[in-house]
Amino acid sequence: MKNAFAIVTLSALLSACAIAPQKTAESSPAPQPATPDVAPEAAPAVVETPEALPNNDLTGDLLYRITKAELEFKQGQWQGPYITMMALAQQTRDPRLARRATEMALAAKQGAEALAATRLWRGLAPESDEAVQYFLGFAVVMDDLGEAEAIFEQRLKAAPPASRGLAMFQMQQFLLRAKDKQAAYKLEQRVLMPYDGMLEAHLILAQGAFALNDVAGARAEAEKALAIKPDSELAILTTAQVAGDIDAAMKVLTGFLEKYPNASEVRAAYARILVDAKQYEPARKEFLTLLKQQPDNVATLYALGVMAMQTNDLPGAEQYFTRFVTVLGDRPGDERDPSKVLMILGQIAEQRGDLDTAYNWLERIEGNDEKLYLAARMKMATLTARKGNVDDARKQLAELKPADPADQAQLVQTDAQLLRDAGDHRAAYTVLENAIKRFPGNPDLLYDFALVAEKLGQVELMETALRQVMIAAPDNQHAYNALGYSLAERNERLPEAYALVDKAMKMAPGDPFIMDSMGWVQFRMGNLNEAEALLRRAYALRNDAEIAVHLGEVLFAKGDFSGAQKMWQEAHSKDPKNDALKSTLARLNQSL
Repeated sequence: MKNAFAIVTLSALLSACAIAPQKTAESSPAPQPATPDVAPEAAPAVVETPEALPNNDLTGDLLYRITKAELEFKQGQWQGPYITMMALAQQTRDPRLARRATEMALAAKQGAEALAATRLWRGLAPESDEAVQYFLGFAVVMDDLGEAEAIFEQRLKAAPPASRGLAMFQMQQFLLRAKDKQAAYKLEQRVLMPYDGMLEAHLILAQGAFALNDVAGARAEAEKALAIKPDSELAILTTAQVAGDIDAAMKVLTGFLEKYPNASEVRAAYARILVDAKQYEPARKEFLTLLKQQPDNVATLYALGVMAMQTNDLPGAEQYFTRFVTVLGDRPGDERDPSKVLMILGQIAEQRGDLDTAYNWLERIEGNDEKLYLAARMKMATLTARKGNVDDARKQLAELKPADPADQAQLVQTDAQLLRDAGDHRAAYTVLENAIKRFPGNPDLLYDFALVAEKLGQVELMETALRQVMIAAPDNQHAYNALGYSLAERNERLPEAYALVDKAMKMAPGDPFIMDSMGWVQFRMGNLNEAEALLRRAYALRNDAEIAVHLGEVLFAKGDFSGAQKMWQEAHSKDPKNDALKSTLARLNQSL
């Protein structure tokens, strides 16, 4: 009697149990020795045509050997299973077994073995474009260019004239991965020689020469490409790329745009160069021209939104980013993630006081980027608290379960901040006290704990925590600033306060809050002119209520009572409930 499996064919088994290369690499615990990087993307995705396959009977011996090899591979072995698959592929002449050997070598990052397997696969399935592309990918990575050159020549010769340029660019993509760039470029020159009249050939050679720092050769090839097709945007962009410097590139692009004003890719490149050169207004005009030509171009909308943010044009930024999100939403196939733009829109809405709109923008952020998703959810909880629902906000935070300990610590920090903002410093103290036990040495938690301890009058505990921050994060200027300011506020150890804040200022010379601290230290030391100068600089950088309160007291001490009143009124208009303002007015027996 025949073996019970004899009626099942090898073809049927392989079709039913086919394993994709990427899945194999992820799921199999194969060894990872130090070998040339042979990634799955070495072979671009292709649409495979049906192959002529041998119809081998699946004998008991064959089934046993395949099953044993697969089990060993899943257990972390690769060499034995690879040899088995290669031997069986040669025995059965089935290309799928050679393909499986390729997958195994790929998962184990064995470049030479992968190349051998793809060579066999290609020999068994000469009509398979997938096998050819895998072979080319591995051959180029391994710098085995001899056989690859013949394949490239044949593929270009066989390509229809209309698609030959695309085939050239595909060859270029393969050769970009070659380690020997000079050899790859020489190959390109030889293979492309018969196609001297094609634009694509000269563009590829220009880029290859430029990559080798042969600027003269790159320019010569770019000029040949442009001579073949003077209105080619690709040709002029390549010409600009190899021009040598930004001024020359800009001259090339502007000259082209004068002749061909609707060349959108060239205009976009010119606008980006202007941005790089920090010529923001001319760049904005170019992007606006592009927007008129293509009102729904998301790249242009994004660029205009970013530029509006840079110039603090928040209404403009909101307009462009809102349009960006709308257009992207109408294109379900577009893989661009709008999360960062949604976060910016939430910040803009919050800044103008529209908390509901801010919340709605943030709610649309999905979990594609875990860090951004977590940040959005924490901000949503903060907005809920700002609307007076602290308990609901804390429940929102409690529902978040990040795996990363750093994210867990940030979550606790946000929870404590909600309580601090609500004025419940005792509860915030308890939360942070427990947190620093759970995450010992975390400088951010220690810093917040120090601030809450000071609010509760535990200044010794505050100083201990801040000095722990200085040890854990010696470049944390905020710790030095906080301790120096606290000493100045209590009018204690002023030389030490000066040294601490001075160190913070050297770390962050443009920080207005550190300038405010130094101004306050100078005031406590009796240096009123120095104090006023520092506080005015700080207030010019940041119109903060507390800085205004300090500047007002310095002016009051100098006898400028009207100036002091003006600063205190500005502070009141910014933050009517400001504690520093209330205590200062009460201490100086002043009213507004």
